[in-house]
Amino acid sequence: MTLNSGWWQNPWRLMLAVNAAVLVGVFLHKIALPPFVPYIHLLVDYHYGFTKRALVGAIVSLFTDKVPVWLVFALAGAIWLVTLGLFIKLFRRTFGFNDAHWPLFVFMAGSPFFLKNFMHTLGHFDIYGCALTMVLLLIPARSMVYVLIAALFSILLILVHHIFVLMYVPTITAIVVLRFYLVQGVTPRNAVFGIAALAGVGILFLVAQFAGTVDVPYDEFIRHLQSRMADPSRTDLLQFGYIWYQPLSKEFADTWARMPSNILGVPVFALLIWLHTPLWRYFARLIGALASELHRRIVLGALVMISAGYFVMFVTVFDYSRWISNWAVCMFLMLHATRMLPASKDVPLIPADDRKTTISGWIVTLIPRVGIVRPF
Repeated sequence: MTLNSGWWQNPWRLMLAVNAAVLVGVFLHKIALPPFVPYIHLLVDYHYGFTKRALVGAIVSLFTDKVPVWLVFALAGAIWLVTLGLFIKLFRRTFGFNDAHWPLFVFMAGSPFFLKNFMHTLGHFDIYGCALTMVLLLIPARSMVYVLIAALFSILLILVHHIFVLMYVPTITAIVVLRFYLVQGVTPRNAVFGIAALAGVGILFLVAQFAGTVDVPYDEFIRHLQSRMADPSRTDLLQFGYIWYQPLSKEFADTWARMPSNILGVPVFALLIWLHTPLWRYFARLIGALASELHRRIVLGALVMISAGYFVMFVTVFDYSRWISNWAVCMFLMLHATRMLPASKDVPLIPADDRKTTISGWIVTLIPRVGIVRPF
């Protein structure tokens, strides 16, 4: 490849190469100096009956009695690669790959909110919601089977972690409305089916939240987890066992106790969101170009609903960097869903030759990730 090749003439392609290098750096840092290994979630199963946040651990228990720490990174790395593949396939289907679409791809795939932050949070379950939502965007939505699949995905996610009821289930619901009900039309039959599916998902969340607490003494619970560890001496990895006993009121209290210091990160989050302005402007143009006024109102209503769910999470649990990052990912996914609706006119893409846009693209590219609780 010569210096005059497309990679050097097109800065957006070069940004992709830099993003790949940054991803490798984030991965190496995660492996060498892991700030937190969410290992305990692979140990908790249904040994004491129905338990919240236990589905993944229960599945792991079907294959091995002793869980090594490296399995956290193996499973998380596998789902990360699957998510990358799904996004590439989704982007190709929705937009295609050509020079005009590289800025759009960079602002999404290269965003510190998305794949780079999922790399930093390896082992957390957020990425499962993203992956299953992308599957819903890729499969046909021609019958009520689609609604059933969406409900099953939502149920799986809540069994993995009940916070998905706010994190990705609203986005899944919005995508079902946009891709199925707005296209196929609402009938009494499919409306009742959809309402019943929503009710079932809601009931499961309530059961997980209020009836999924472990009802044996804490010491007994910890001893069971140690019996599943490949190295039982690593008791430091069990320090978060209390979350299976913590009531919702305690989560509120902990979050608000940390609020004065953690709220200082909000201006940083706002800056990171502002750096994606070319992407948000394109999204706004997509919404404005929709052929139906009803469609525009429903998309805007869905965005408000999704954002409201994240606001509730923000005041309930203090992993703010994760919530902001997943909110942005949900916006990316909703952009794809909106693009699939009928439009009345062509929408101008993100300009590839605009200086300010290019500078924003480089800054977004060079930011390695957002974090888990506080920015960076």
